[in-house]
Amino acid sequence: MTSSNAPHPMHPFRSPRRAPLWIMLACLVGAGLPGHPLIGQTPWPPVATFSILGFDPATGEVGGAVQSRVFSVGNGVLWAEAGVGAAATQAIVDVSYGPQALTLLRQGMRPADVVRQIWERDPDPRPADWTKQGRQFAVIDAQGNVAAFTGPKATEWAGDKQGKFCTAQGNILASEEVVSAMVRAFENTEGHLSLRLLAALEAGQQAGGDKRGMQSAAMLIVRKDGGVWLHNDVVLRLQVDDHPEPIRELRRLVEKAATQRRPRSRE
Repeated sequence: MTSSNAPHPMHPFRSPRRAPLWIMLACLVGAGLPGHPLIGQTPWPPVATFSILGFDPATGEVGGAVQSRVFSVGNGVLWAEAGVGAAATQAIVDVSYGPQALTLLRQGMRPADVVRQIWERDPDPRPADWTKQGRQFAVIDAQGNVAAFTGPKATEWAGDKQGKFCTAQGNILASEEVVSAMVRAFENTEGHLSLRLLAALEAGQQAGGDKRGMQSAAMLIVRKDGGVWLHNDVVLRLQVDDHPEPIRELRRLVEKAATQRRPRSRE
């Protein structure tokens, strides 16, 4: 199933207004910093992002990976808890969607109901320039059930696609083929969950990816006591914060981690 905002061409950002010279100069300086608020309540520039959430029934690991044209995308998009599930919140972001999703999953709620409840209860505090109609987020539980939402005002092309134990979503993408390619790559790649998530990002980028370019990438995978040391549920937490080829650098880190990982199976 694929959802898209294609029938809704409305842009979620207000038209610029004339401003005093010092404000215009500040905006020119800030414009070179993707994701940087220009001044006061002026909306941030649109940021293109694509992500995938996935589950491995053989190990019980769950997590996600993301790439974006923004500095340090790992700082807020991916959320995961061992034995509970994972979430990705992007586009017109309300970061609180991540912790809210994990709380509801922990209570036994299905991903589809989690998505519906969080969005319906969003008070939409900034409808003029940061509307909930533009939010995009996805949820996967500890059994691999998935759900996603792409708001009608998410910047085009924006949409999501679900597959077996995975969901891919993105905004300001080259086309729908980006998320379709991500799902195919995840389903057809063998090996550790990190390699399958990485293959999905690579396929998405190869399909045209982010129309604004690349800057950062991240990956988060969890499993109860699945990490190194004692009482560590984090199997892998990787961030490439600023790089001309962030997915390529993420692959280097994933492959480095693989050389140090002991074989594990679901207990």
